[in-house]
Formats: sequence, C-alpha cells, structure tokens
Amino acid sequence: MAAATGTPTDVPAAGRRERTGWYFYDWANSAFSTTVLTVFLGPFLTSITKVAAGCTLSTDVDDCAGRVHPLGISVAAGSFFPYVVSLSVFLTVFVLPVMGAVADRTPRKKVLLAVTAFIASAATIGFAFVTGDRYLLGGLLFLVANISGGASIVVYNSFLPQLAGPDERDKVSSRGWALGYLGGGLLLAFNLVAVTILSVKDDDQRTLDIARWCIVSAGVWWALFTLIPLKFLREHPGAESSTRRGNVLIDGFRQLGHTIKGIRAYPLTLFFLLAYLIYNDGIQTVIALASQYGTEELDLEQSTLIITILLVQFLAFGGALLLGAMAARIGARKTILFSLVLWLGVVIAAYWLPAGEPLPFMLLGVAIGLVLGGSQALSRSLFSQLIPTGREGEYYGFYEISDKGTSWLGPLLFGLVFQITNSYRFGIVSLVVFFLVGGILLALVPLRRAITAAGNTPPRLL
Repeated sequence: MAAATGTPTDVPAAGRRERTGWYFYDWANSAFSTTVLTVFLGPFLTSITKVAAGCTLSTDVDDCAGRVHPLGISVAAGSFFPYVVSLSVFLTVFVLPVMGAVADRTPRKKVLLAVTAFIASAATIGFAFVTGDRYLLGGLLFLVANISGGASIVVYNSFLPQLAGPDERDKVSSRGWALGYLGGGLLLAFNLVAVTILSVKDDDQRTLDIARWCIVSAGVWWALFTLIPLKFLREHPGAESSTRRGNVLIDGFRQLGHTIKGIRAYPLTLFFLLAYLIYNDGIQTVIALASQYGTEELDLEQSTLIITILLVQFLAFGGALLLGAMAARIGARKTILFSLVLWLGVVIAAYWLPAGEPLPFMLLGVAIGLVLGGSQALSRSLFSQLIPTGREGEYYGFYEISDKGTSWLGPLLFGLVFQITNSYRFGIVSLVVFFLVGGILLALVPLRRAITAAGNTPPRLL
C-alpha cells in the first residue's frame, strides 16, 4: 500500500549528503532576510516613499509632512513599509496553506521548490528598477518576493520529517538555521565592504543607489545557491501524491478545505500553532523593523546597522547550535521559553536606547544573536512532531504564515502606534505583548499528549 500511494514510508533514510543539500536552502534564502529585510529594504523603501511624498532624501521621516496615496489611501511615509509587510502576511494567509497542500499532492516537490524560489529571487533582483519615486513598484516586488519566498520555505520545511527521526530533528533543524545565518552574514559582510568603499559622505542619492544594488545582490545569491539543494535533495512525495490524477493545484485547494476541517481533530497542534504565531510575530517584527528603528529613531549610520546585523548573524550561527545543544539536555520547549524571556528583555531595553550612540545598539544586537536562531530552529523542529504523517506541507503552510519576516499583527501595531504617537520607541515597546502572551500559551501546551494525538512518537525530551 505504501508503494502504491507514495507515502513517505517507501523513501530511503536520508544520508549526510542529502541533509547537507537541505541545509543549503537556509544558506540561500537567508540572504533575503538579512541583506534585504533586516538591513536595507526598510530604510530604502522609506526613502523612496519620502521622495514620492514630496520630501527630500535628507528629510527626517518624522518631519516629512507629505503623504503617499496607494490605491487612494492616505499613508504617512514612515508607515508605508510596515503596512506593506502586514499586507504581505494578509496575502500569505491565502497562498501558503494552499502551497502546502499542493506540496503534499505533487510527486515532484523539488520542482515546486525551484519555481517558488526562482520567482522570489527574480522579484528581489527586480529592485534594480526601483528608482526615483517608484515606491509602488518597490512595494509590489517586495510582496512577490516575500510571498513566493514564504511558499518556497513551506516546501523546504516539508522535507524535514523525512530527513530526521524524532530525536534528531532539533539537531538537524538547528544546523539548517545555523548555516542560514552564516550564509546571510557572509553576503552582508560583502555588502558592508561595498558600503564602506563606495559611500560618499552627505551624498544621500549615492547611498540609496548602493542600497539598491545590495538588495539585488541578495536575489542573485538566492538564485545561485538554490541550485545546491535542487541537486542533492531527493523527491519525498506526500501521502496523497499518487492517489489521484488531475490538476494538483485544484486538488490542493480541495485538500486545504479538508485540512481546515480536519485540523479540529488535532486541537493541541492548533494550540501550539497559535502560541507560535503570536511569539514569532514579535520576533519577526523586530527583525523586519530593526533597521528602520535604528535609522529613523536612533539616527544611526547605515554602516552601524550593517555591523550590528553582522554581529547578530554570526552570533546566531553559534546561538542556534548552542540552544540546540541546550534542547538536547533540557528539551526544546524549556529552551524556547528561556529564549522568550530574553526577547522580552531585548524589547524593553530597545525602548531606552540612546539616540546617536552605536555601542548600546550593537550590544543589544549581541543579545538578539544569541537567542534568535535557536528560538526559530527549535520551534520548527518541535512543530514537525505535531504534524500527522503525510501532511507536512499543509501544516507547514499554516506555520509559515508568521515566519521569515512575514509577521502580521506586529508590523500593523508598530505602524499604527507610530502614526498615532509619531514615535518608534512606543512602537517597539508595544511588542512586549507578543512575547508574553505567546510564552504563556506555549507553556500551557501538553506537548507529549499533542504528539501522540498526531500519531507520532514523542522524543525522549520535550
């Protein structure tokens, strides 16, 4: 029956070569998270929006009284980017679960990974054409890159249960995240060199042009290194991949309906997913808006931001491995809860950071780096234990809605608080609620019972 249906039981165990290929997609797509989303895109798109609003590049966003009107809606220049991030998540609510259902039904998941990854990287490369006041083009390209990139990660994550057993997944997931931070940090280091060598003091237009090409470089990096997992990964068809003939997209929509109805049979999995969506919303909002906070509220130079993000990236490489080792001793959930306590401290400390002083900002980046990779990697592996066999893509579709910089309520709250108070400090401290509520919900999930209810064998430690 397994051979006839294409269930994962007929797939040979993964070896080191295939796992290494899987790790490299983290290396490939992390360039978007670091170079684009975390460092350059927020300040770049905000600058383009200021020009469209009738202000100069040298005008502080707080002092820019002009507004832009996408689709006839009046938006403050400083709020456009957070609103676009929120819109991308609203759209992923519809796209990513369908993509997960399609991934479970297609016998060629590698092709699906290739298509979504190359669309995302092409949209990132398209920022070469975002010049002058083309803020709408920049927003549209970001939507395509973020949504398609999220879809590719849904497919990518769905490979994890077939690559490692219950007691190995924390380690495998942590290694993937660690390599991702290393790759993202390496490209960012190259871009730091470019900014340092090519920037001219008081030439805002030149700085903007350099930021544009740094964004483009992330798209090129993404496309090139995606070739490695496409070469080394084998096909791991889902449980429904060969049971029907016909259009997998149509079947994917149908299966999504069944999944939405059927997920009620796994309320504890849904409970964990709710906790994750809340606390990860806070994490992703910090990642997405840290650059904008640093430039607009703290008046820090672009080079300071890049150095700080580099610290975060390379420390996150070690932090992911460190928290992975910690999870092997005390369990994944306790380790994640420990990291959320540290995240609370980070957000509160960010409110009190002095303007114009790079050292405190860098020290806060050190704290973020130590907890960032581990909290994300362990959440991914822990969720894999709660998924019914053969439904990996569908469930990771829901999971990915609030992952890789696509948070929803966080950026929306941040943008609204800024529009009301005209202060990014109040925006950043408002994120405390996400870590507090998410942590409480995670602590309440009976994980061992949830894993058993999903039909899986619990790992030795939780």
